[in-house]
Amino acid sequence: MTQHLTHDDVEPLDLEDALAAYDPVMGLEVHVELSTASKMFCGCSTEFGAAPNTHVCPVCLGLPGALPVVNAAAVDSAIRIGLALGCEVAPYSRFARKNYFYPDMTKNFQTSQYDEPIVHDGHLDVEIPNEHGDGTEVYRVEIERAHMEEDAGKLTHVGGATGRISGATHSLIDYNRAGIPLIEVVTKPIVGAGARAPEVARAYVGALREIMRALDVSDARMEQGSLRCDVNLSLRPRVGAPDSPEQLEVPLGTRTETKNVNSLRSVEGAVEYEIRRHAAVLQAGGSILQETRHWHEDTGETTSGRPKSDADDYRYFPEPDLVPVAPSPEHVEELRATLPEPPAARRRRLQEEWGFSDLEMRDVLGSGALDLIAATAEKGATPAAARKWWLGEVARRAKADGTELADVPLTPEAVVELDGMVREGRLTDAMARQVLDGVLAGEGTPTEVADARGLAVVSDDGALQAAVDAVIVRNEGIAEKVRGGKVQAAGALIGQVMKEMKGQADATKVRQLILATLGVEG
Repeated sequence: MTQHLTHDDVEPLDLEDALAAYDPVMGLEVHVELSTASKMFCGCSTEFGAAPNTHVCPVCLGLPGALPVVNAAAVDSAIRIGLALGCEVAPYSRFARKNYFYPDMTKNFQTSQYDEPIVHDGHLDVEIPNEHGDGTEVYRVEIERAHMEEDAGKLTHVGGATGRISGATHSLIDYNRAGIPLIEVVTKPIVGAGARAPEVARAYVGALREIMRALDVSDARMEQGSLRCDVNLSLRPRVGAPDSPEQLEVPLGTRTETKNVNSLRSVEGAVEYEIRRHAAVLQAGGSILQETRHWHEDTGETTSGRPKSDADDYRYFPEPDLVPVAPSPEHVEELRATLPEPPAARRRRLQEEWGFSDLEMRDVLGSGALDLIAATAEKGATPAAARKWWLGEVARRAKADGTELADVPLTPEAVVELDGMVREGRLTDAMARQVLDGVLAGEGTPTEVADARGLAVVSDDGALQAAVDAVIVRNEGIAEKVRGGKVQAAGALIGQVMKEMKGQADATKVRQLILATLGVEG
């Protein structure tokens, strides 16, 4: 008799050992909150951060007699998402009621799409670093479907130590999120990734997030829950290479579903941890329990949630209060014409235009600076200068504050202005950093901050020469070393002149003046 072992019953295997014995198969379900002005079936606002239970009405509260109406903008967004993923758009789709106990939805069912989704059968090609680390390789993820549904409300569990229901004394419910339009993008089983499975999962969700932002259908902020991923994973015995015919014929194992993973790093971590945990359970002679699980960012582990239901358990039936969705072919083509340049193609184009190496571009993408650099270059900075600012000073400040680069209160226009002041010789690099501090503190534009703080390079050659002469007189020993050919010793003199000028001098010009005064060629 096989036994179901929990994550506490076994110690997860090392990933290498797990992958030597088993082949992972994944399924990823990504929920995307659409950035429509109103909810899926009513006119309530979708604004994030409002006071609890202020964006509600009889429809999204499920009060008797209230009738839903489909949000046309949400339908258009769903179609555009499908087209961007190479999906077929269904000429006819309909909503269904998905029934089970929902403590965070008053009507106790979710209006979703079941057997007739709005788009189906697409794919997304994702790039991951190749095994040698000197380029990329492309992995195709097949999309089964993307369907429309509504989000549930938000539960806050109070009184416990972990913020989860276990150990809580009571729960609070905010229905503001109930009814917000969702698109759920569901992959077909992802097979053949082998040891690269965690990387493929991360790259896929990241690429999907890029597409949502490029389409402008969602802000896709994972930290706010507007894009989140459910990670389904199972293992099957390894009998050959991950993509070999004999391996692909091995039946799929029992899956678990890790719910609501809300960062790219966590998606990768959840896949890796479940591979290790499944393998340990199977190696110990146990069997995997089909269940939902929770990901813990702090420990890098998953814990058991509840037994996972199959579709039959939800008792789907057609939603009687909503008419089918039947977009005309003409309307679909109108929406196709609005699609932006695919993010992957845009990256390749920009890299070529900017002349960035693969390593430089990888740093840009990893820091989330692509759009910022593009916008800064469009405003007049060179791509190299834009990259220097965003990945240098600005990135350091963002990291110190624990914020995303895109959330730093700095515009591309300000970066262009600041870079121009340095190039024109008005500011030194050190002064520019002080100006940047002022801009980030809300003191105004770079020019306004520089003027208010009295930051400007001294352009009076007479004053600069006087400072050089005074420093040389005070440091005759160092001056003699420089005259004797030890040009590097001039660094000490440069530092003193800069101090004399209170940092408001061009160090390169100071060096030139010192060497000229001492009769030494630079």
